[in-house]
Amino acid sequence: MGAIPTQRETVSRATGAPAHPAGVSARECARAHVTLLGSSLAPGAAREMVRAALTDWSALGLPGTRHWTEHLAADALVVVSELVTNAVVHAGTDVEVVCRLEETGTLVVEATDHHPSRAPRSGDQETPHEIPEYGRGLRLVAALAESWGITYRPGTKTVWARLRAAGAETGETPEAAGVTEAADAAGVVSAAGAAGVVSAADVVDGADMVRTAARIEAYGAERDPRFSGPPAGPPPEREAGTGRRGRDREWLGRGALSFLAEASDLLAGQLDEDLVASLTGQLIVPRLADWCAVWLEDESLGRGAWSDAPGAVVGARLARVWHAGESHIEELRRALEKDPPRPRDPWRSGPVAHPWPGDALGPDGAHGVALAYRLVAGGRPLGTLVIGRSGIAGFPDEITGLVEDLSRRVALAIGAARQYARQATISAVLQRGLLPGAVAEIPGVRSALVYEPCDKGGPSGDFYDLFPAGDGRWCFAVGDVQGKGPEAAVVIGLARPWLRLLAREEYGVPDVLDRLNQLLLDDATEAADAAARALVAAGGPPVAPGDGPQTRFLSLLYGELVPHAGGVRCTLASAGHPLPLLLGPDGTVRAVAEPQTLLGVVEDATYTSETFELCSGDTLLCVTDGVTERRSGSRQFDDGDGLATALAGCAGLDAGLVAERIRRLVHEFGARPPEDDLALLVLQAE
Repeated sequence: MGAIPTQRETVSRATGAPAHPAGVSARECARAHVTLLGSSLAPGAAREMVRAALTDWSALGLPGTRHWTEHLAADALVVVSELVTNAVVHAGTDVEVVCRLEETGTLVVEATDHHPSRAPRSGDQETPHEIPEYGRGLRLVAALAESWGITYRPGTKTVWARLRAAGAETGETPEAAGVTEAADAAGVVSAAGAAGVVSAADVVDGADMVRTAARIEAYGAERDPRFSGPPAGPPPEREAGTGRRGRDREWLGRGALSFLAEASDLLAGQLDEDLVASLTGQLIVPRLADWCAVWLEDESLGRGAWSDAPGAVVGARLARVWHAGESHIEELRRALEKDPPRPRDPWRSGPVAHPWPGDALGPDGAHGVALAYRLVAGGRPLGTLVIGRSGIAGFPDEITGLVEDLSRRVALAIGAARQYARQATISAVLQRGLLPGAVAEIPGVRSALVYEPCDKGGPSGDFYDLFPAGDGRWCFAVGDVQGKGPEAAVVIGLARPWLRLLAREEYGVPDVLDRLNQLLLDDATEAADAAARALVAAGGPPVAPGDGPQTRFLSLLYGELVPHAGGVRCTLASAGHPLPLLLGPDGTVRAVAEPQTLLGVVEDATYTSETFELCSGDTLLCVTDGVTERRSGSRQFDDGDGLATALAGCAGLDAGLVAERIRRLVHEFGARPPEDDLALLVLQAE
């Protein structure tokens, strides 16, 4: 057996121009690069990067840019959008996007993902059990590019495309170039079909429409696709001979591709399914239909939620109805609710006929055509999109195909919004379980708390607690787990109950920290052993020391309060945590603990505590590093004892005002919002 090649390349050429694999430049004179998260926002960010690069290079007058036209810029934006969309949908990893300029004016666009085992798809082979969740995909790239291909390397896959500038030197005579242009679609078919990337029928059927649409000025530059109607029709003298079908063809030629790209951006940024449904109506009406409606299904009821009883639907609701004339919306809604979409095979793609809503649209809308599209994403039916036009016998094929592409994007947006809602609900429930429902009231002590997680959609790494420990004792804790998310939640869920248990068992402050430290180390050891056993059982190599799961370090400020006749006795210790500060009534500020090792790091660490009196008017401030390390450029909030200075300015304020003033100063310290969780606890002796 020969050596395994380190690089494999599949090339599809539309002309005889040489193709260059990703990473190899041919007289390259400029390059733009960005790495994007594999999310639905990536295509829009990639287009913005390419748009900015083309603008800058043209302004600089770089070699070859004199050959550029608006058509080339539109082609580049469409190509990078489709390449990045392919990577996001079918790989799901981060995407590296490169745009290179060659001296001839040729642009090379590359999208690299980190899932090389799954080749990009072009829509030529669909099984009955698979719903396509992509648009025209590589058919667009094949039709617009001079040449394109796929380069495989260990761990990565790059899909690239070359777009030749009009008038660039290619070594061809004008006649030969004209022949090549006419034969582009066939050339793509012969080369790409051999690679199993795209079918001949797809390219031949779509090439003319794709080229025409992408060669025209981007629709989004002329008008806002979210709220406006279609572009103005032809002059009056042509109107009578053109008709509605002619206007459809003209609009499709002018802006269909830009419409889909901008619609994708608009829908991808929404995290509420009802807002997605509302935006869908604004996108479709009146541009593609006179009216539309969106039904959303309740996934918790499963796929059998539709009832066969006339007019009865279980678990589905009419989320949005949109009509070009607002006066018809309510009547249309009532008619549609009486005749919802009927059950159908969720795996069948494409539209099906839907009953016309009778006289709900008035005498001028008594007849027309309505089509229903199933909204399916990730193998889950999510709802149904219904569109309708009055006074026609059928929708043009171009319109039905465009709405089908849009419906897939709508389904993906609804699926993403539901996933976000589920995750937000889980995170909120988890967060509530990790924090106390209420802080305890301590005799002779006023308390105030500020807690602001940076990530509103996930568990924070900061936590706090203030609870009675029995025998006239109250305990408090402010902690910070390394990292965020589920891993941090596991540590907090382990630490808080143990703190309360050990405190109520009358362990002193140093003993509590000693035992919590050992608990974290034991938990990490057990997790590493379990991971190693699972890996060996699966036939993997042994885990080297230090390569297994690592413990999550915990910084913790923990203390005990005992009120008495003369004040409050406070005993506390800081384990790798910002030191607590004590503010006296005269404005003096001092630290009241010594720095010690983080919890979960050293096996035999021994912790000590400090004891002092909280006299009347004394204020104790406990914070996490989200306060002390708040940044403004290269400076941090606590540089030069900044926190102590801020606290000194709070002399004479009660606990609540101290907490609010420190919070405000932290926020005002930098121009941008805080990038870390904030937690601070103020304890003030009365």
